[in-house]
Amino acid sequence: MPVDELDTRILRLLIEQPRTSVREYARILGIARGTLQARLDRLERDGVVTGTGPFLSPAALGHPVLAFVHVEVTQGHLDEVGDALAAVPEIVEAFSITGGGDLLTRVVARDNAHLEDVIQQLIRLPGVVRTRTEVALRERVPFRLLPLVESVGREARAARASGGGSR
Repeated sequence: MPVDELDTRILRLLIEQPRTSVREYARILGIARGTLQARLDRLERDGVVTGTGPFLSPAALGHPVLAFVHVEVTQGHLDEVGDALAAVPEIVEAFSITGGGDLLTRVVARDNAHLEDVIQQLIRLPGVVRTRTEVALRERVPFRLLPLVESVGREARAARASGGGSR
């Protein structure tokens, strides 16, 4: 298991109170500041904590349209197309995938006409065979990790209670 019960408590605080100081986190958790700092350093080194925010809203930045664009790529050109996608500012994420298509991108746009312009830009990229677009209508579950962190914490407690131990 990548984290233990204390790590889970730390992660919960990072999610719920992201602007709190390390000293205050240590006080809340009832642990030494050095212990907390060592844990935070390890969580970052292990890739559990990958950033510190802030989280921005594309809609508040004038890009309220969200679409998922599947991109089919000519065989052998995945890296080149991936590099080209990184140059398109409206593409906020891109993943290599299995299934229908080779890449899945998350695209934001000012309006539907702007979305069409972005898609046309993608279609013109060397190595792109075709695209398929799905427009998001409403966010039903916002990006979140706290439920996962809580689940990991429950598993760590259960392992500890059953004698599985912890770090």
